[in-house]
Amino acid sequence: MVFANVFDTVSSLGLPRELIVIAISILPILELRGALPIAINILHLPWQYALLLAIIGNLIPVPLLLLFFGTISQRLSKIGILKRWFNWLDELALRRGQVVERYKKLGLVMLVAVPLPVTGAWTGSLVASISNIDFKHALLCILSGICIAGAIITAICMFAASAS
Repeated sequence: MVFANVFDTVSSLGLPRELIVIAISILPILELRGALPIAINILHLPWQYALLLAIIGNLIPVPLLLLFFGTISQRLSKIGILKRWFNWLDELALRRGQVVERYKKLGLVMLVAVPLPVTGAWTGSLVASISNIDFKHALLCILSGICIAGAIITAICMFAASAS
């Protein structure tokens, strides 16, 4: 249902199929996990092409989040209405960051690779930012996690397509 609503909204903009996949991959929560089923099973893009587009789209916000999340959250969390939201984000990142604290870089890869809600590149970037993980290491770990999650979701989409 959520996928259909997002797909309807994004496709109503008149974007080419490739940009629809990239746009959905950029969105928090849905990310690559939402874009691949749409790309493969609705838009009928070849899985290799769909995977590449979804990885590119999912990676776009990562450097920005790694570089600027700390500064932005410090400034915006001082605004009354945003304080609660940024506190929630911090708590979420701290909860998810327990895996990262325990397993370091491998933990960050695992956090991003698990194809479940609130475990993707956005959360991984927030956790890496809060945990002060070096930019290059965080970027490589998140990219690795995105690729693993992409492989898992692509396999599921291909299995679903062959089963129907």
